[in-house]
Amino acid sequence: MSQTELRPLGRNTGDRPKVRSRGGTKNWLQVAGILPILLLICILFTVLSPNFLNAGNMVNIARQASINIVLATGMTFVILTGGIDLSVGSILGVSAVVAVLVSLLPALSWAAIPVALLTGLLIGLVNGALIAFLDLPPFIVTLGALTAWRGGAYLVANGTTVINRDLGFAWIGNEYLGPLPWLVVIALLAIGASWFILKRTVLGVQIYAVGGNQRAARLTGIKVNRVLLFVYGVSGLLAGLAGVMSSSRLYSATGMLGNGYELDAIAAVILGGTSFTGGIGTMPGTLLGALIIARPFTTSCQK
Repeated sequence: MSQTELRPLGRNTGDRPKVRSRGGTKNWLQVAGILPILLLICILFTVLSPNFLNAGNMVNIARQASINIVLATGMTFVILTGGIDLSVGSILGVSAVVAVLVSLLPALSWAAIPVALLTGLLIGLVNGALIAFLDLPPFIVTLGALTAWRGGAYLVANGTTVINRDLGFAWIGNEYLGPLPWLVVIALLAIGASWFILKRTVLGVQIYAVGGNQRAARLTGIKVNRVLLFVYGVSGLLAGLAGVMSSSRLYSATGMLGNGYELDAIAAVILGGTSFTGGIGTMPGTLLGALIIARPFTTSCQK
């Protein structure tokens, strides 16, 4: 009599890697799907302006997109969890004003960048705490924060443009590291670090899990509240960094700085293949999305 070997269903050791592979392949296919759009735009503007594809113009486009890349990077974390952050433009504005004001104090000018980053981080954490621990809708919380911190930026700036012609961190917006502007270098570092977090850490897996199914993620033991606090904190921190970048280019800041930037950031994220419902998306996709909406025609015409 022959013996039949019985194996439990669903215990194949190859199952999980295959699932992960399919998910990763889907994400990269979405990124690849954006490339033809970017190529078509490049071809179109090359026809309209023969100088469009020269190295100097490409650097200018990247520099123009750099601030939105940083904002969109933070926004990607939030949207991956199924949330939204409408306050990043206002956080940018208030952080920029704070950075310039602190730079005007001789004894504290060195602290301008840390204080601006801390300002953005704290505002992001407040947003995250209200959403994670009070279970308030992200749209309502961040819409309220958009209005509140826009008003805060006006109050801090006293309704005027704050100027520092001897801005200590002006090199960020006006100098180069080799062939690349520091603005572009910082944007690429933000994208690279964020990609590493999402793809090479447990926290990244948890962010995707929360976006895929928050209730299921909670049942598997993931600290959903901590994940939400993290993503909104990162969004605020990167908005603060974008504020530093903006003020470093202008040697100044005003309460209107960053107005409407949240829409560009959201557009870059969604155009880059991140699902508005969460759980699907990549940082390279966000980078391509930000480049696509970088208004290359205006830049090329300036050449």
